[in-house]
Amino acid sequence: MQELDLIQKIAIWLLPVLFAITLHEAAHGFVAMLLGDRTAQMLGRVTLNPLRHIDPFGTVLLPALLYFTGGMLFGWAKPVPVTYENLKQPKRDMALVALAGPASNLLQGLFWALVVQLALIIGTGLSFVSLFLLYVGVAGVFINTVLMLLNLMPIPPLDGGRVLTGVLPGPLSYKFSRLEPYGLVILVVLLVSGLLGQVLWPLVTLTLHGLSLLSGLSYNQFMLVMSNLLG
Repeated sequence: MQELDLIQKIAIWLLPVLFAITLHEAAHGFVAMLLGDRTAQMLGRVTLNPLRHIDPFGTVLLPALLYFTGGMLFGWAKPVPVTYENLKQPKRDMALVALAGPASNLLQGLFWALVVQLALIIGTGLSFVSLFLLYVGVAGVFINTVLMLLNLMPIPPLDGGRVLTGVLPGPLSYKFSRLEPYGLVILVVLLVSGLLGQVLWPLVTLTLHGLSLLSGLSYNQFMLVMSNLLG
């Protein structure tokens, strides 16, 4: 498989990454709107415009720095504002709003797996088109898998932490929610220590096994394409 240069890698990753972030954040705002809170809608966050969701440091600078230094990719977008009191059933609805983001990444992962399958069907008849679809599809499956599982980690303010806050009984929920100001510090410590990768990577691998099979590739074939995208 031909080695890709930096410009080609950026062109391949750009679309899946922008969609992964944009739809994740827009999904939070959209579900909040359905459940009675229009804060995100009024602030223009229920939109497919990626510029409304990008955080210059968390979305661009930090992931780029980690990529070029060989670290585990990590970052964040602008949090979608939700007014707790506007929700119909605030405790339950906050959990549903939080779950909407990872759910959007799962659906996107499935979509990009079908894009890979389309690339395989096209085959060598349109080699440039099929190769681009193969690479962009694999990148889409990978980035959405990582974002989904990272955000489902039960650490506030990640989505998984907010889901857990929503399902825990009242007193436990309150105590757990008080960890939120320290959540980013906890994440950085887990990232630097390598514990985050040890916990996350087996889950990523398991999910990629399933999505790669849906795409028509074996897991080994999928990871061969990924090695070219990340190498």
